[in-house]
Amino acid sequence: MEMPTHAPGPAAAAPVPPPRRLRHLAGRAIADFRMIREGDRVLLGLSGGKDSLSLLHVLLHLQRHAPVRFEVGAVTVDPQADGYDPSPLIPYMEALGVPYFYRREPILELAERHMGHDSYCAFCSRLKRGIMYSTARAEGYNVLALAQHLDDLAESFLMSAFHGGRLRTMKAHYVNDAGDVRVIRPFVYVRERQLADFAARAGLPVVPESCPACFRAPTERMRMKALLAGEERHNPRLFRSLLSTLKPLMAVGMPD
Repeated sequence: MEMPTHAPGPAAAAPVPPPRRLRHLAGRAIADFRMIREGDRVLLGLSGGKDSLSLLHVLLHLQRHAPVRFEVGAVTVDPQADGYDPSPLIPYMEALGVPYFYRREPILELAERHMGHDSYCAFCSRLKRGIMYSTARAEGYNVLALAQHLDDLAESFLMSAFHGGRLRTMKAHYVNDAGDVRVIRPFVYVRERQLADFAARAGLPVVPESCPACFRAPTERMRMKALLAGEERHNPRLFRSLLSTLKPLMAVGMPD
């Protein structure tokens, strides 16, 4: 469903300048993996969590200051789940003046009928990604930006090694199966705590519990997060080492 219109619109708001370190890490990842190119139209997957809101402001900053010209829009998929209401993003995005597409889809209801042997998280992720791809196609965006960070990639790596018997993680930059949308993750060098700090200091309108089903029950990802946190207390350089390990895996399938 399309984003509803509002009249009169809210007063204009200015993007929040991200801290220098966050800009540097995102910019370095974008350069290393050739994520954003001249004339790209970048659609951000905006859940309303701290990560995607932080990426919104990083992209808006880069749009104004980077040497390449590109456009930025955003899409939110509202799963119509109790305890999660991303609709306050509608006036916020309107105030920022960013092209914005708000899609409503009863994902929890669909999961109950069609999920099969998938986990809820796998079913939801696949359905939301399909909606984001279809929005990108319909609105003329050739790049989809996602806000997963280094902690996410480390957790995915451990889950794959422990339970899948493979050395793999999320890719930094790849082309979707249909071959018509490039997917980028500009925060692959950024720690989660950096995003939490920026979101809090900047007063970003974070939507709580952006994955309600996962918040109701502990997930395997949460166990990996706890394992990494415990190890980092003994080894403060843990994530620096993990980044060296993960960087070649991030680059698998990177487009020319």
